[in-house]
Amino acid sequence: MLVEILVGLPTYMYLVHVQRLQSVLNAAAWVIFHLRSADHITDALATLHWLRVSERMQIKIDLLTFRVLHGSVPPYLLGPLVPVRSLPGRRSLRSTGTSSVLVPPVKRSTVGSRAFPFPVVGPKTWNVLPKI
Repeated sequence: MLVEILVGLPTYMYLVHVQRLQSVLNAAAWVIFHLRSADHITDALATLHWLRVSERMQIKIDLLTFRVLHGSVPPYLLGPLVPVRSLPGRRSLRSTGTSSVLVPPVKRSTVGSRAFPFPVVGPKTWNVLPKI
C-alpha cells in the first residue's frame, strides 16, 4: 500500500515523493483530455473525480481507521485503537458521546509521531474529521 510507505517518511522526503506522484497524475489527466501544457489541470482532475495525492492519502488513512474501529480488518490491526468512550472513568463525560480515538503519547517526537498506520497517525487524522 502506497500510503504506508509515504506516511512514515520525514517531511522533506514525503513532499518530494508526493510531488512526483502528483505530477504523474497530472500527466495522465493531460493525456486523457489532450490538454496543452499551459492549460489548468484542476478542472481536468475534477472532471475525472480524482483527488490530489495528499488528499487521497488522508482519505485512505481515515478509511482504514474507520474499518479498524468497526472490526472489518484483519485481526493484527484491531489491537491498538482505543475509542475514548471505552476508557474507564469516562462514563459521565461529554467525550463519551463522540467518536474520538485516544492518541497515545510518543517517546520520540521525530519517529514516534509518524508511526503508521497505528497507533498515532490513524487517531490523529480521525480526531480531526468534523463531527456529525
